[in-house]
Amino acid sequence: MVSKRGQLLETRKRLLAQIKAHRKLGTAEIFADTDAELKALLDRLLTALEFQIESAIATNEDLHEAAEILRSVPGIGPVASSMLIAEMPELGQLPGGQAAALAGLAPIAHDSGAMQGKRTIAGGRRLLRHVMFQAALVASHHNPVLKTFAERLRSAGKPHKVIITAVARKLVAIANALVKARQKWSPQFT
Repeated sequence: MVSKRGQLLETRKRLLAQIKAHRKLGTAEIFADTDAELKALLDRLLTALEFQIESAIATNEDLHEAAEILRSVPGIGPVASSMLIAEMPELGQLPGGQAAALAGLAPIAHDSGAMQGKRTIAGGRRLLRHVMFQAALVASHHNPVLKTFAERLRSAGKPHKVIITAVARKLVAIANALVKARQKWSPQFT
């Protein structure tokens, strides 16, 4: 269901890009009714699918407990929690670094001999990584621990993408630790 949700979001994104292109070309009026119907249909399908995802999580005791724990973390909402549950069934059973690597958020060294290359993120679960970037943007503003962390990186002169990646990695590590400990988030936990 989470994968299908991602497909519907991609389809909606493409439709919105087409609508924007039609406006630029001056042909928006020709397709206005069709585009409106398609957008409304995709919105209805997304709403129904999100309800199904919520229902599936609510009816499974383990998934419900994990979702409650994950949603207690400022920055992790219904979409990020359902993605973490669906894409990382290992959550809570791994060390924090391995959880970040599975999410594709661990820095990979590109070293050879004495040469030290630039560290980049790669691999992992791409869809989860993209959702965690969005969660990291929210967390870097609303989670007091991660906000302080992001500000410290910003004051050290780190680029925005590096900051968001580091916050996302830390968010996955926090989520993993909380699920492992079976307790909700508190600023003292991290």
